[in-house]
Amino acid sequence: MSRLECLTLVAAADGIAAGHFSSRELTGACLAAARARGEPLNCFLGLDPETALAQAAAADEHLARARAPGPLHGVPLAHKDMFYREGAVTTCGSKIRATFRPRVTATVIERLAHAGAVHLGSLHMSEFATGPTGHNAHYGPCRNPWNPDHITGGSSSGSGAATAARVVFGALGSDTGGSIRIPAAMCGVFGMKGTQTRVSRFGTMGLSFSLDNVGPLARTARDCARLFAVIAGHDPRDPTSSRHPVSDYEAATVDPDVRGLRIGVPSRWFHDGVDEEVHRLLERSLDVFRSLGAEPVSVDMPMALALGGFGHALSACEALALHRAWLAERPQDYGPQVRARYLAAAAVPAGAYLAMVQARARVIREFVAAVFSRCDVLHCPVIGTPVPTLDETDVGDRPEFGQMIAALTRCTRPFNYLGLPALSVPAGFTASGLPAAFQLVGRPFGEARLFRAGAAHDRAAQWSRVEPPVVRGVQAHGPQQATRR
Repeated sequence: MSRLECLTLVAAADGIAAGHFSSRELTGACLAAARARGEPLNCFLGLDPETALAQAAAADEHLARARAPGPLHGVPLAHKDMFYREGAVTTCGSKIRATFRPRVTATVIERLAHAGAVHLGSLHMSEFATGPTGHNAHYGPCRNPWNPDHITGGSSSGSGAATAARVVFGALGSDTGGSIRIPAAMCGVFGMKGTQTRVSRFGTMGLSFSLDNVGPLARTARDCARLFAVIAGHDPRDPTSSRHPVSDYEAATVDPDVRGLRIGVPSRWFHDGVDEEVHRLLERSLDVFRSLGAEPVSVDMPMALALGGFGHALSACEALALHRAWLAERPQDYGPQVRARYLAAAAVPAGAYLAMVQARARVIREFVAAVFSRCDVLHCPVIGTPVPTLDETDVGDRPEFGQMIAALTRCTRPFNYLGLPALSVPAGFTASGLPAAFQLVGRPFGEARLFRAGAAHDRAAQWSRVEPPVVRGVQAHGPQQATRR
């Protein structure tokens, strides 16, 4: 099999533009990888080879006519199956929408197409983007490329797995409580949840109006930054999208310098109960930053416990509002855990919901003033444990499902309530061969600084160069020795 699919996104785009290979060759390599690796991992809910090859041929014809390429020209991507494409089935990972054909195309999909991207297909996701593990009662679990007995994380499960498995060069996901950052962390790739309102949500499946974000997953910080630059910016069709200027995110990753950068390390809550092995990897990542001239500093995190609870309650109430009619008419068509989560939100008093909404702007101002007066970026775990197995997390709607979800999202959900940008960055591997990660969190619209810090760390640590066993043709069961290519 060709190794073209193992290039970075930037190298793939540059190679097509320079004529080193064609989009058809690159797309063919990705389609072969989708069949060889994507199918066993259950990455796709819909592979679309005919569309992909037609778009690749059009991309090659575009260049043959000496027309300038876009930043993603001819590069195959695939996305979580919740981004609408007019007339194309969009399941949202559900039985209820198994045949749903939207009448609009999502703004982010249009922007990627305008930049020249090739659409390979639609990726696995947790049902209605509800669930941090990657389990799906209707379409089965997505499997981790580092060891298929382990979860990918969710709800952007296919986006993390397909990107890590070198099936696609990047993918869009959504993040309401950690659903970009968790699969990025568990699959060993980068994932950006931008500032709330930074990216248009027009034409995407909604879950929580207050907390939903659209963002990219990719193998390197630079790849992630290029994708984010394409999709970010105001959209007249989404009145909630911000008019704040879009930064040159990719430029921040080209020659990243973090000398003098103050990296805030929370003094409590986020590191409470973190597994010892994960803790060592987090400390090692701080040592990398120290070697680059950055300065880790201890910071207090006001209201950390409450912030996660606020985010959980907001998302639950708003999801229930969206699903109330279907829950009454078609309760049997939901997976047991998803149905249980939505129905539990009925216990949240309306007054409590309104109080959390009304307090949000004040809490954000106070948090930003207290924390970012002492540091430039925050450094926190994404998840505090090694990546669990599919069996360990297959709890359905048994009583322990609430504790499991709370444990997996305890470090990510606070930043959804705060609306702050957060980038998941690979931090190495546990003894079992599964990835670990940290997240960098910044001021509102401070994504460029996060990309710069993430790129600097990766240039030194080079974790993005490690390929999963499935890419190297190794049967990934049990501990694996990670090797860089």
